[in-house]
Amino acid sequence: MLKRILRPMLERYRDLFYEEADTMRGFMALLMKPRNTGIPWTQEETRRLKLHIRRLARYVPVLMIFLLPFGSLLLPAMAEVLDRRRNRRPL
Repeated sequence: MLKRILRPMLERYRDLFYEEADTMRGFMALLMKPRNTGIPWTQEETRRLKLHIRRLARYVPVLMIFLLPFGSLLLPAMAEVLDRRRNRRPL
């Protein structure tokens, strides 16, 4: 249900998100790490993701949801919506 609500909001700002995310070195690779490797984020990686998202939220207001308490639980949903591939890689 939550993905159904988040998906249209994230897709609406997808181009702007990609444009700004490209300026941050390693952000997209870090965001897609669990989807690409099957290895979950460490605490340090989650902290770095939140710092990047805080910066992106200046341009894409919907990202403020991910900065709220327990917003990091929604990061996998964000990675799924923003994944550019059509098919998920086999692990």
